[in-house]
Amino acid sequence: MEIAAKVKYAMLCIQRLSWEQGIAAQAIYELEGITEDVIRLCEAAVARSASDGRLAVMEKNESVNDPAAIGEVLIAVAEKTARKDYKEAADKLYHYIKYDAPRTEDGILYHFDGDWSKHQVWVDAYYMVPPFLCKYGDAKEAMKQIKGFRKYLYNKRMGLLSHIWDDDRKELGRKDFWGVGNGWALTGITRVIGLLDEKHQEDKDYLIDYLKELLHGCLTFQRDDGLFFDVLDDPQSFIETNMAQMLAYTIYRGIKAGYLDNRYMIFADNARNAVLNKVDEYGFVRDVCGMPHFDHPGIATEGQAFFLLMEAARSGL
Repeated sequence: MEIAAKVKYAMLCIQRLSWEQGIAAQAIYELEGITEDVIRLCEAAVARSASDGRLAVMEKNESVNDPAAIGEVLIAVAEKTARKDYKEAADKLYHYIKYDAPRTEDGILYHFDGDWSKHQVWVDAYYMVPPFLCKYGDAKEAMKQIKGFRKYLYNKRMGLLSHIWDDDRKELGRKDFWGVGNGWALTGITRVIGLLDEKHQEDKDYLIDYLKELLHGCLTFQRDDGLFFDVLDDPQSFIETNMAQMLAYTIYRGIKAGYLDNRYMIFADNARNAVLNKVDEYGFVRDVCGMPHFDHPGIATEGQAFFLLMEAARSGL
C-alpha cells in the first residue's frame, strides 16, 4: 500500500477532539480535494455542534479556537454540496469567533473558555482561527489576530514564538519555544498567505516577511538529521518528528507559490527524509509530540495529518 494511504487510514482510526477533526479534514482536503471522507468529517463535526457555534465539541473540551480548525474545509464543502446546514454551521461558528469568544482587552482571542480556565493566548491559535476567518471573507479580523498573537508571543531576538501568554498575570505563562507551536504558526500563516487575494497584497507582504523571520528562527535549530528538539533550543527535550513535517510543508508551499526561493528546498527535503523513516508498518508517524498530553514522543492526529499535508505541498514541485 502507498505510504500516504497507510498514514491516512491510521489517522482516521485515531480518536479525535475538535482541532484533530479539523486538521484531519484539512489534510485530506489539500491532498485529495473534496472527497467523501472530507464530507464525512464535516458531517460529524456539525453533528457535534455546541449551542454557541463551536464545532466538533466533545465532553468538556472548552477550547475557543480549536473548533475553528475545520472552518476552511466546512466552507468549501458547503459551497460544493449546497448544504444549508453546513452553511449555517459556518455562519454560527464565525459569529462565535467574531463576537462571543472571550478575548484580551485589545481583542485577541483566548484559547479557553470556562470557569476553570485562565485567560491565556496560545500559539496554537495561529493555525486554528485565521485561515477560517480569511476563508469566510474577514481578512481584516484574521490579520488582527495574527498580529495580536505576535504581540504577545513573539521573541524578536530569537525569531521564535513562546507557547503561552498569561493575560491575568501579564506575563508569559510558558516561555518555551515549543517546536510544534512554532510549526502551528508557520503552517497557519502559510495557509492565510494562500487564501489572500490581490486586494490584500499589503497584508500578504507583511505575512511573507513575518513568515521568513519565523522560518529562519526555526531553521537555526534544525538538527543534522532533519529533525528538531521538542523545545527548539533545549537539547534536553526529546527529539520530535512533527515539527519537521510542518517546516517541510511551509517551505514546499512557499517555493510553489514563489515567495520562497529554491535554496530552502534542502531544509525541507532533509526534514521529509527524516520523517519517511519514522512511518511504521501500520502507517503511524512515530515520535511526534504525542497525545493525549503532548509531553512525550508518541502518535497524534496532527502527526498523521502533517505527513499528508507535507506530501500535498510537495506534489507538483
